[in-house]
Amino acid sequence: MNIISFWCNNAPMENWDDFRFILALDRAVTIRSAAAILGVTHSTVSRRLAVINRRYGKPVFERIASGYRKTELGIELVSAARQMEMLSFSADRRRKASETGLSGPITLSIPDVLGQFLLRDYIADFCHQYPDIRLSVQSSYRFADLDRSEADVVIRSVANPPEHLIGRRLFPYALSYYCQREYLRMTKAEDRCWIAASNPFGPSDWLSKSPFPDAPILMISDDITLRQKMMAQGHGMIRSACYINDPDPEIVRIPKAGSPVPAADFWVLTHPDLKDTPRIKLLMRFLTEALIENQALIEGRTVDS
Repeated sequence: MNIISFWCNNAPMENWDDFRFILALDRAVTIRSAAAILGVTHSTVSRRLAVINRRYGKPVFERIASGYRKTELGIELVSAARQMEMLSFSADRRRKASETGLSGPITLSIPDVLGQFLLRDYIADFCHQYPDIRLSVQSSYRFADLDRSEADVVIRSVANPPEHLIGRRLFPYALSYYCQREYLRMTKAEDRCWIAASNPFGPSDWLSKSPFPDAPILMISDDITLRQKMMAQGHGMIRSACYINDPDPEIVRIPKAGSPVPAADFWVLTHPDLKDTPRIKLLMRFLTEALIENQALIEGRTVDS
């Protein structure tokens, strides 16, 4: 018996919603975390798990020290639930793909700084020009899973995006060394410090190649916006994207920084099921043109090194 048949033969149609609870608990491990995923209370998940266990006549999950673990039955049901979930996502994408007008929802996933420092006005213009398209922007540095319908369109700078996605490869953004203009003027070289990403001594070895390789690190943070604002307020130097910093007259490239270093290429991507959907194609073309319009800035060619 295949997994889907197993599920169908063991669950009446009115209980198809069970799969959401089973998946949530499998992914979250604890009742409390599963409740957060589902947007319900801790007690609701506990009661629902008890109902599911009674329905199948044996436990679907067993209690362990760290939370809950699938039983043998649970493994079968989780596998079936995952297949059902993917079928649901596929059906939703195909429904979107069948819509031919320039109206309806689109979820766009972009890095936070790309939205704040480069695409903000373009996104606003798009929304004004096409008011019947309900654009939802997710600011995240995680690559949204388009197979799971976490987004309809993504813009990411990556070396190797998932091969099955459809879209366009553009050009890389560039990185250089920056500080506030007044910080450069007023702070002695021996007193300067870095505001660094979480792994300043990682494979890129950017610190040793910087104009001040011996300067101490004031703070380490994985929050790009925090690092950017601290630098802009005169607390230290950073390595950052040219498109974020070059337009700001109060921010300067550190002398002897050398030529900007290219990072990974930008990609504008969607799921194959959505590639011919008119509103998806429109947004992808609009954003691609916005990036191309700013190519020199993105590649760090608007300022002499």
